[in-house]
Amino acid sequence: MSRKVYVVGVGMTKFEKPGGRDWDYPQMAKEAGSQALEDAGVGYENIEQVFAGYVYGDSTCGQTAAYELGLSGVPIYNVNNNCSTGSTALFMAKQLIEGGIIDCALALGFEKMERGSLSNKYEDRQNPLGRFYTTMSEQRGMTKAPPAVQIFGNAGIEHMEKYGTKAEHFGMVSLKNHMHSTRNPRSQFQDEYTLEQIMGSRPIHGPLTMLQCCPTSDGAAAAVLASEEFVKEHGLEDQAVEILAMSMTTDTPSTFGDSAMKLVGTDMTRRAAQQVFAAAGLTPDDVDVIELHDCFSTNELITYEGLGLCGEGKGGELIESGNVTYGGKWVVNPSGGLISKGHPLGATGLAQCAELNWQLRGLADKRQVDGAEIALQHNLGLGGAAVVTLYRR
Repeated sequence: MSRKVYVVGVGMTKFEKPGGRDWDYPQMAKEAGSQALEDAGVGYENIEQVFAGYVYGDSTCGQTAAYELGLSGVPIYNVNNNCSTGSTALFMAKQLIEGGIIDCALALGFEKMERGSLSNKYEDRQNPLGRFYTTMSEQRGMTKAPPAVQIFGNAGIEHMEKYGTKAEHFGMVSLKNHMHSTRNPRSQFQDEYTLEQIMGSRPIHGPLTMLQCCPTSDGAAAAVLASEEFVKEHGLEDQAVEILAMSMTTDTPSTFGDSAMKLVGTDMTRRAAQQVFAAAGLTPDDVDVIELHDCFSTNELITYEGLGLCGEGKGGELIESGNVTYGGKWVVNPSGGLISKGHPLGATGLAQCAELNWQLRGLADKRQVDGAEIALQHNLGLGGAAVVTLYRR
């Protein structure tokens, strides 16, 4: 019989532009990890296993990072699953506690990035996204824009063609998230823009302009997970947030067909969301606050549909309705999302986890969602993997 799993402590650095602060990934990890341990009220000696996530780095960066918190000889796993790395580390820790293997684990995510668009680091072997780029080229050709922007921009173009969505709808997503980030002191960007400024910023690909694309970032985030027995033994009931359900999905043949939206993981997202709602016995109507993977504004709008917040093709209507911000049915990306908070790849999923835990514990300060009881997290990585999680205070 599986056991209940709780998040009992979270931590996160401020996300910074690459090179904007004089630090390296071990210092980032120490800052976020120390916060999570202090929040949980436990020492590193209580941690039985560590799951360290990062995308850019050599083979044992996880050990180097975790050693900043202590040298206790426990297993440390180095995790890389592209942009869903942080949630993958969380997923692995949750499974071992749920299965009764351990009682307390640390999920730690960090990234030290280079400025500019992401690029392939190894030219002497197959690019892991090569199949995606080939499919994209077959669908709509290639331009000089960065490949990731083309993939997600093409998804937006398809949504516009199929459902009559307007470019301004994607701009409204960015408008909302930049506005939310003005309330978040840990956000990389904290500037508010008008829709005209967003739509008038430098065109990148399709409907996407510069202010609708997430930046590269440096930063770290962490979470301490524990079993119900550990929670009771250490008196952590008042701060424990239960992971009600969690699912990870990967690509199926439908990803590589003739749909640009499916190429960016809509089927993965839909399947994972259906699995967690079924496991928890809940529906999207039960959710109060959401952190989802808005690497580009087009992806947030498409993800509304994949998560079941609205019907297929109705994402534009949903953002226009005001039901995904304060005063609406849900608050989506109160942190500012990837677009404004930043996107240090290995840390993103755990930063989402931290934000939702603060929301459910009533600790989100100026961005607090009133009465938040159920939270939903969506983290996506091309290559690919989608991780969807439901939390309850």
